[in-house]
Amino acid sequence: MTITSEPISNLAEEAAESLGIGASLPRETFDHRSMELPDELIRGTSDVHVHSGPWLQSCPGRLDPFQIAVQAKAAGMKSLVFYDHTLGISTGTAQLASRQVPGINIFGGIILTSVLGGLNPRAVKTALHYGSGAKFVHFGAHCTHYMVTHEGSFVDGKPVRFVDQYPKFAQDELPRAIRIPLDGSVPPELVEILGLISERPDVHLNTGHLSVDEAIRLVDLAIGFGIKKIVVAHPCRARMTTEQQKELAQKGVLLEGAVSDWMFHRGLRRTNYYVERELADEIAGIASTPELSAGVVPWAKQIRDIGVEHFLLGTDYGIRSGPTPVEGMRTLISTLLDLEFTSEEIHTLTKSNADWLFDLD
Repeated sequence: MTITSEPISNLAEEAAESLGIGASLPRETFDHRSMELPDELIRGTSDVHVHSGPWLQSCPGRLDPFQIAVQAKAAGMKSLVFYDHTLGISTGTAQLASRQVPGINIFGGIILTSVLGGLNPRAVKTALHYGSGAKFVHFGAHCTHYMVTHEGSFVDGKPVRFVDQYPKFAQDELPRAIRIPLDGSVPPELVEILGLISERPDVHLNTGHLSVDEAIRLVDLAIGFGIKKIVVAHPCRARMTTEQQKELAQKGVLLEGAVSDWMFHRGLRRTNYYVERELADEIAGIASTPELSAGVVPWAKQIRDIGVEHFLLGTDYGIRSGPTPVEGMRTLISTLLDLEFTSEEIHTLTKSNADWLFDLD
């Protein structure tokens, strides 16, 4: 079926039917495109990476969690996954938003942070039972050892890391940064955390902003602990090669992609985590691979090369200077259509894999 052969009302019915088993999804061709198809394909999807707030006052959000949930529900989305990379635990926010906006699934989890003590089993254990209960354990965003040693700012026109600019920052932050040993014995804190995740088949592990080598090591450790649901973040700040991603995909992990991977304000100073103004990062994002800097086409080519069945897509939106998460999701779907991904492939990337990860089938 093409868009030109059916009225929009039939498209809406087809899209609704597509949420069931065996129903066909609406299609379009390169020569005949619809303005409405992205709005139909967003129905039943999950945004698996939403920065919902609360926020640092120096880095405000676009909407509050309740507004995000209302918009997503109105668009017909199935679920949202809330992130809090500052204080780390989003399960309380998810619980409150779910009570105020029924009719859409809202999940939270824990991002391990230096605020929570880094690799802290007690924090994980608490998050699993706090609010709506953690559905993911994420191994750190801006306070991993990798990020602590890569964020910085320009000094006299040259990028300089914070650990080189500020001795006290290096002294304070490096010892408590999250780090995964690449060989040798595994610290008991990490053993306990992996054990907690392995006991909960409804909880998945997210590698977070670790280095590529650390993420690969963590995946292997997690598999050894019997953890079935593993997500590799972004993959590893866009520094993981296609071959490395293929090897991980063969191990059964999902590779996370987001609109922010190719559409973000790179180089804009931002207090992502630290409250001090001088610690507003402006170099970590622009130090990524040339492929990422080239935009969406090479990003989409990687998805094609590795296989849509191995990817989980969201927006990574919520920040004030970006679109709302729902508009980000529509942008994601529209862009995939322009790249001639089929409706079935988009369905896999934005719905089916998330359904499996969060037991929504």
